[in-house]
Amino acid sequence: MKTDNLPTYDALPAVEGSARSGWGLFGNEDCVGLMNLLTPERIAAAAKLVRRGAVFSLNAPLDAVSPAMFARGVPRHTVLTVAKGRSTDDIIDNLYPQASSQWDSLAHVSFDFKRFYNGATLDDIVTGRRNTIDHWARRGIAGRAVLLDIQRTLAEDGDTYDPGTSRAFTVAELERARERSGITFASGDLILLHTGFFKWYLAQDTAKKVALAPRDSLRAAGIEHTEAMARYLWNTHACAIISDNPAIEVWPPDHSQQAWPFGFMHHMLIGQFGVALGELWWLHDLAADCEADNVYEMLLTSAPLNMPGGIGSPANALALK
Repeated sequence: MKTDNLPTYDALPAVEGSARSGWGLFGNEDCVGLMNLLTPERIAAAAKLVRRGAVFSLNAPLDAVSPAMFARGVPRHTVLTVAKGRSTDDIIDNLYPQASSQWDSLAHVSFDFKRFYNGATLDDIVTGRRNTIDHWARRGIAGRAVLLDIQRTLAEDGDTYDPGTSRAFTVAELERARERSGITFASGDLILLHTGFFKWYLAQDTAKKVALAPRDSLRAAGIEHTEAMARYLWNTHACAIISDNPAIEVWPPDHSQQAWPFGFMHHMLIGQFGVALGELWWLHDLAADCEADNVYEMLLTSAPLNMPGGIGSPANALALK
């Protein structure tokens, strides 16, 4: 499959749950999904977007989410004094790679509770043969990123929503954010969704953060659970969807059989499309800069941990303008 000739959503083959399948577009053994779209030509073009030399770290501290969400843990950091005080070393343990700014690999969520992206099995995942984070890490990630400032777009419409509620963003609202930014999507883009959640989260008191930590009590604004949203995101032909919220999609999901596979969009985005998902990225400073200079495209680089068989990774991401 040529990377500039992907079919539209409605031209993809139909599968269970009234969904469409992106499997096999890059070969039956493909393990990196739409990251295949990050070709040398696209990376070289993205490098030309660096005009001011402004660099933005998109990484929150490893312990920024405390207590950790989704039954994860907060890392423990120990500094060691060695060589009679002439040097130091350190240890990080209890590190959950997906607890702060992070990537979900294509091994993270299956499509139908038994088959992962491109037909990989659970055995393929746990043995590290297919879809795990190291397949991206060995390539590295670099390309054009575009920012959709959903929070500012909706505020201009008079909607000053609470990011800590189950506010679902519609396709029309994402389109308004795109139009506001003045960008046109291109194949291989990394789409950044600024919702304001992480900035809001850090301002909460300890009791509120404790209440947000369990999966069942977490509430967060995010994209809606609809086939229309799946269609829209596929048709951008973006290789990654990245947000400053916990799951890209509105939380909680609808895990009922009747809502599958759109009730939890991870089933489609990761399991069928092979889209990289980045969650809890620090987008506040970058979004403010985009608002100031009215430039919403940039070079993005990321170096996931080269952990054989890894399921996720800290983002290790920079945006350069």
